[in-house]
Amino acid sequence: MFFKDVIGQNHIKNHLKSTTEKGRIPHAQLFVGKEGSGVLPMAIAYAQHLLCSYSNNKESCRVMCENLAHPDMHFAFPVTTNDKVKKHPISNLFLEDWRFFLKEQPYGSLYNWLQFIGVENKQGMIGVDEAENIVKSLTLKAFEGGFKVMIIWMAEKMNISAANKLLKLIEEPPEKTVFILCTENEEQLISTIKSRCQTIHFPALSEKDIAQSLVEREKIDENVAYKFAHQSEGNYNKALHLLHHDSSDITFETWFITWIRTAFKAKGNATVVQQLVAWSDEIAKSGRETQKRFLSYCLQFFRQALLVNYNSEQLVFLETTTKGFDLKKFAPFVHSGNIIEITQELNDAMYHIERNGNAKIILLDLSIKLTRLLHAKEVATK
Repeated sequence: MFFKDVIGQNHIKNHLKSTTEKGRIPHAQLFVGKEGSGVLPMAIAYAQHLLCSYSNNKESCRVMCENLAHPDMHFAFPVTTNDKVKKHPISNLFLEDWRFFLKEQPYGSLYNWLQFIGVENKQGMIGVDEAENIVKSLTLKAFEGGFKVMIIWMAEKMNISAANKLLKLIEEPPEKTVFILCTENEEQLISTIKSRCQTIHFPALSEKDIAQSLVEREKIDENVAYKFAHQSEGNYNKALHLLHHDSSDITFETWFITWIRTAFKAKGNATVVQQLVAWSDEIAKSGRETQKRFLSYCLQFFRQALLVNYNSEQLVFLETTTKGFDLKKFAPFVHSGNIIEITQELNDAMYHIERNGNAKIILLDLSIKLTRLLHAKEVATK
């Protein structure tokens, strides 16, 4: 992965190239950006640039980096047990899968990665075993005598024990050792880790950059590319997801529309409440990562409905496929009188599922609250 392979973000590329050329290289950097903004591809491209700029054999360095096999480029990422790794999972045990994943889905999400290794029903984590392996790896002498780079992807998935074990190393790493922590949510990182890093924030990708990349890489018509770019919200992974008609969005749409229709009818109707119980049981059977993705999809759906309600349809990209459902007819039920509370309840549900709460109880509680919120009246303004 080289800078030329990273979509857009030219100001960040120029900054990283400039600091490397001037020798002003922070020992710990935090790359912050939402899914699909290119944080991980940029980290890999930067690591390659850093390693090969100081290499005595630049061609050999380039080939090793291209194959993600440079001995001075280290990775740590969320893992869990699967059919092959039964206990004490660490990133090194998944490196072959990781290389294949990055070649196929360099802009992929955590959910995509867990699907790739066959554990989408579990939550990935960076645990204390991983931290111990990082410490061990970075005590070794650099293969080429230059820099060593440790890329920690989804750093917010570090548990407290792992983060505490790495604090001293991140603050005072061995000579010519660079940490690149990649995160989608810096608020979930402990403050002592954040304070030790120089932070770079990645904006969402522009529609133009996404469309051009789809045309060049996926060989599709420009008009079609711009349609997907508009729907992607600056997320290249989502644009690909839309292009290849990933079935999960269709499933999520079905779950969502069933949910709101049932919740709307359930107020004061005990029989329909039983349908919400059944719905909650069905969603709870999916993995926690799927549940979190679905709730994130619900947030997006409500926001799109709000935009329709307030005549901002130029910002609306959601297109439903469910027969008999009209977003314009649903939109009036999402307004200033309930959107803040709906958003809060969905975020709270994601928070509790993230922390291994009982999914059936969380989803049923959310559903019952939704029956009230959908019937809330918009507060008239003077």
